Order: sequence, then structure tokens, then C-alpha cells
Amino acid sequence: MTAIAFVLASWRPDAPAGMERAVAATAAGLRALGHHPVIITADPTAGTSYTGIPIAHINALHIPTPTTDDTLRTAINQAAKPLQHELLAIYSRHQVDIAIYVDGLWGLGRVMPTNAPSRRILAIHVVGHDADLHAALARHPTAVIAPSTVVLHRATARGYDTTRWRVVPNPLLTDPAAPDTEHREHLRQQAPIKILARLGPEKGVHELLTATPPIHRPTHVALADAGFEPQAGDQTRLLQACRAEAATHRQLTILPGLPWRSTAGWLADASAVIVPSLAETFGLVALEALSGGTPVIAYDVDNLPALIGQGGVVVPRPHGPGALWRAAHDLLADPVTYGRTSRAGYYLSRDYRPAQIADLLVKVVS
Repeated sequence: MTAIAFVLASWRPDAPAGMERAVAATAAGLRALGHHPVIITADPTAGTSYTGIPIAHINALHIPTPTTDDTLRTAINQAAKPLQHELLAIYSRHQVDIAIYVDGLWGLGRVMPTNAPSRRILAIHVVGHDADLHAALARHPTAVIAPSTVVLHRATARGYDTTRWRVVPNPLLTDPAAPDTEHREHLRQQAPIKILARLGPEKGVHELLTATPPIHRPTHVALADAGFEPQAGDQTRLLQACRAEAATHRQLTILPGLPWRSTAGWLADASAVIVPSLAETFGLVALEALSGGTPVIAYDVDNLPALIGQGGVVVPRPHGPGALWRAAHDLLADPVTYGRTSRAGYYLSRDYRPAQIADLLVKVVS
């Protein structure tokens, strides 16, 4: 079996961010297949293990939480040599065969040691800053992977040669059972609409809340702050704006973020899930909703149409947030289409089971 390390400076359990959750899910899938994953992080709150997966800590990187890309980049550059030494020591201690740097910046790809291990993988969840991607590619990774073709297309448009890059989708963290038909019909009639996102402007939540919902149905909005933000204080300001908007609508309730293991169940108990993202290179929240048989309403942006397929309704982005509410209203009013959509979403999600994606990863990077 293979020892595989995931390097992500910001990794910690229950972080409301796609890269962190995808690492946890992939590592869990690898462990289920008998491989030996280890997660390497600079977050001192991450603990020493997660569901039996060892967590190794690097101590040379000190950054505030939340932080910005510029702050993190400066800290990495200043600690480059100590970081490389720590990484090599961890690889030796855990007998790592494959190291996966989860992002050029946040995954420390820009300081990737070039002498160990023999397989060094750069994972590109978002193209990000050219300064970081150029630096990471200059470290000569043996392979580059991305969660969707959207990332490849964006990188190609920016001038990168992606002909040898490979797609390895993000997996589900859990492997839920098929939804019960009668219970799903009850949810269609009675359950709230739900929205789950981190506090980022690109998630489109505030824009959605400013559009008057034409649905007489409670809507629960779970919002969480991540360990990163464009500018200091952005997440606090956005949360305040969302709360102020919700205060004007009796049906809207703002809730805190959720632990990873609770997310799928919370989404599965919704009548529908709206994903108002304005950019989404994969779409883990949409996938988790589909896995519970909950139809997803989203814009036709990035990877969402390909991911959702017949498991929801995709509306043109120019139509605005009102179109998302109307699509949810129309779907909830049509029990036949709703039932068909629910079943389709669940079966689409079966392609993203953790062990299945982990097996694909091993084949791609070995």
C-alpha cells in the first residue's frame, strides 16, 4: 500500500472551505482502501489525528487567522528553507511515497522540495495568482491534478500548458443511503429551503437575500467564516450585511456553520438547496445536497451545470437571484418533476464516493 501526504497549511477539521473538506474526504477514501494517508498542516488547532488519519504539524509558518493571500505569501517566502526541512523530515518519518501539495500558495506548492518524495503532485483547485502557480510549476511537480475541467480551461486561457494535467474530482466525505421516497415527498411539502456557504462575496448569498423570496417557505442560511479572506474584516462585514437583510424577511433565518459530519444530513433534510455561487470550480455543497436526494438550484456558472445535471435546476446567471427563487418555487410545486429530480441527483452523486475517487487518484498519480 502507498503512503500519501496532503500538504495544506490551513487544514483543520470542520474548516468551511472546499479544499480542506476535499482533503479529508480523499484521505478517508484512501484509508478505506488500505493506503496510509497523512495530512500536513500549519494550523495548531488541527489536532494529531482525524478519523484515524495522522496529522503532522509544521511549525515554521506563523500566520494570523483569518489571513490574506499576500500575508501568507510573505510568511512562506520568509520561512522557505525551514518549511522545506520540516516537510522532508515528515516525509521521512511517515515513509511518504507521494506528496500532494493542495494549491500553489495555501498548499505550499511554491516551496515544494524537489528531492523527495519521488512523486510530487500539485493540486490546483483554483488557478489563483500567477506568482504562486508559476513558482509551484517551477519546482517540477511530477503531475498536476485539478477537480474539474473548468480549472483546466481557466489555466489554459491564462497561458499554461495543461495538456498533461489530469482531472480528479472531489469526493463526498460520507456515503449516504438512498433517500426514502415517502420522506422526500414530505420534505417537498414541508421542509425549509436551505443554503450553506462560507462568507465570501463569490458565494452570492448576500445578493440572493436582497431579492425578495417569492416562496412562503422558511429558508435556513448557514454561514461560516473561513481561515482566509480577500481583505481583513471582509467576512465580518458580509455576515453583518446578511443578518441585516434576513431581519427584514420573516422567513429567513441565519445560522452558524456546520461540522463536516453534519453537513450532508442537514442538507438532506431540506426541501431544496440553493447554491447562489457566482464562481465554483467544483461545488461540494451542491454534491452533498444531491447525495441526500435534495434537488439543487444554482446558476449556470463554472462546474455547477456539469455536476448537477438532472439533479436540480440551473438558471442563467444574467437572470439574477430572483430566477433562483422562482426556480425553487416552480420545482417545489411540481411533485412529479421533483421526485424525478431527487432520484437523479442521488444517483449522480454515486460517482463521487470517497473510495472510488481515492482509487482514481492513486491511479493518476502513481
